[in-house]
Amino acid sequence: MRVDKEAVRHVALLARIGVTEQDLDSFGSQMSRILDNFDLLEEVDTTGVEPTGHSSDLMSVSRSDVAQASPSKEEMMANVPLKESDFVRIKSVLG
Repeated sequence: MRVDKEAVRHVALLARIGVTEQDLDSFGSQMSRILDNFDLLEEVDTTGVEPTGHSSDLMSVSRSDVAQASPSKEEMMANVPLKESDFVRIKSVLG
């Protein structure tokens, strides 16, 4: 087994996850299988394969961050389903 119980305990501590003794064996073998799959991927010959995740010809479709005037109080209150005077009325959140 590539990942031992101490490594699982350490990862569980970092992730703030409580593990039992039974979990240690189970998680250790699962983590080992995951790492074995990464070893298999490292063996794949990717010579001549174009990268697809970080293409240099991508354009940002986000709008510019330009300051704009806020809507007026009347415009905001026009969309409120329940209001009381100048306040928005909502359902009770706490008992």
